[in-house]
Amino acid sequence: MSSRSMLVLGFMAATVLMAAMLTAAPGISANPQQATTTEVKIDNFSFGPATLTVAPGTTVTWVNHDDIPHTVVSTDSVFKSKVLDTDEKFSFTFTKAGNYPYFCSIHPKMTATVVVK
Repeated sequence: MSSRSMLVLGFMAATVLMAAMLTAAPGISANPQQATTTEVKIDNFSFGPATLTVAPGTTVTWVNHDDIPHTVVSTDSVFKSKVLDTDEKFSFTFTKAGNYPYFCSIHPKMTATVVVK
């Protein structure tokens, strides 16, 4: 076998091995991992779900499905929406682990929590 044939064969074997590793190894991907998103529904004077558990890096989007305005305000001032009319949205990306209780400043009895872990 000529040295050129051995070189081509070696290159092909390395390419096949690399492709096998990328498809079989967990956590290795040819495509970058997309950020996770989830939704909280505001309806009937409540946030649903009342407790939402997400991983760090997750973007939570609140959508007001009620016929009246609401807000989304964290009790520790980490995030605060403008007044959301019907079908308006507010999003926040949680980067740090912890508990994030929040409420509607217009209707303070409306409360919920995002748990990031």
